Amino acid sequence: MKRFLLIGLILPGFLASAQGPNLTKDYNAVAEKVIEWRRDIHENPELSNREFKTAEKIAAHLKSLGIEVQTGVAHTGVIGILKGKKSGKTIALRADIDALPVLERNDLPFKSTVKADYNGEEVPVMHACGHDTHVAILMGVAEVLSKNKDKINGTVKFIFQPAEEGPPPGEEGGALLMVKEGVLKNPDVDAIFGLHINSQTPVGVIRYKSGGTMAAAQSFTIKVMGKQSHGSQPWSGVDPILISAKIIDGLQTIISRETKLTQEAAVITVGKITSGVRFNIIPESAEMIGTIRTLDQGMKAHINRRMQEMVPAIAKAYNGDATIEIRDATEITYNEPALVEQMLPTMKRVAGEANVQTQNAVTGAEDFSYYQKEVPGFFFFLGGMEAGTTESFPHHTPDFRIDDSGLQLGVKTLTEMSLDYLNK
Repeated sequence: MKRFLLIGLILPGFLASAQGPNLTKDYNAVAEKVIEWRRDIHENPELSNREFKTAEKIAAHLKSLGIEVQTGVAHTGVIGILKGKKSGKTIALRADIDALPVLERNDLPFKSTVKADYNGEEVPVMHACGHDTHVAILMGVAEVLSKNKDKINGTVKFIFQPAEEGPPPGEEGGALLMVKEGVLKNPDVDAIFGLHINSQTPVGVIRYKSGGTMAAAQSFTIKVMGKQSHGSQPWSGVDPILISAKIIDGLQTIISRETKLTQEAAVITVGKITSGVRFNIIPESAEMIGTIRTLDQGMKAHINRRMQEMVPAIAKAYNGDATIEIRDATEITYNEPALVEQMLPTMKRVAGEANVQTQNAVTGAEDFSYYQKEVPGFFFFLGGMEAGTTESFPHHTPDFRIDDSGLQLGVKTLTEMSLDYLNK
């Protein structure tokens, strides 16, 4: 009988430990604030490396919580450092803070009407990818954790990162610059978590993939040189437009005939071609720009090598010349399998097992990958589509919208993941 009594006394404490601390009151207290922050940021969006007011709002909030704050990191980034009651590991949580040059078409009370300079042109600005929700969620996590420092064994580093969409031409920025400026140091980060809201995933659902989950993105520029001639006498010149068409066709055979697509997806897209000034002149030159997306390092290396071989060879076959320059934009967003397995029980406890779902890799890209090159990381997707909705709009479009009710799950998940990782 004494043994059963002892088990009865121990078991409740064990279950409480397995389930984590009860922070329901703290979550409820911050729920409406998170929505208010999100709507304010949505109404006042700022472009990459120009997120001055957004950064001020974030810094003021973190300071009000007694969190150590660093500003001006990678131009406009904000870092918060929260030390727990006991020493231990350091976990980083990241939110991106920039908006896009998109005209909002939604009829919302907090719709953006902001305009700003983009590459010398006045453009409308919109949070058309949900970064406003990421900021608000992480501000909410910071508030909950700051009230529970006694439950933290270690340190939480909050990373509010500018320019995820890419810095303006001629500038550095984003995760790459943050890493360069030492955001993962002092204290050294042991692991990093991040999330992305998704307009086509139902509210309440979390989706993830172990291993390669988002593609490495590269941009390329191809310059073709021919020989100008009259449009009525193509035999007296070398047509760079024809050569460009052959190059485009050839590049696609790298994907369709040389790439093992059952292993991972890969994409080569020519997004723009520029050549000529008049209907009856064969021009002297042409230029193409595009993107490469890969989910495997070996496939990336093969595709890059074949493009560099093929482009000048095709041009030479048609008596022209061509050069190609390939530039890295992001690395593969790689979720460390051991870290994923470690955190899945937490995610399932918070969201419900049926609501934590695996997904296929996507050919979209994320500069969160630069953090994952340095430390183990886990990047997952949070549902933002209202349940029962029959129509949702993709990211980076004028009609993109998010259901605010999904933000609370983001706050809970990142908070509980942080505590469980640090207190293991």
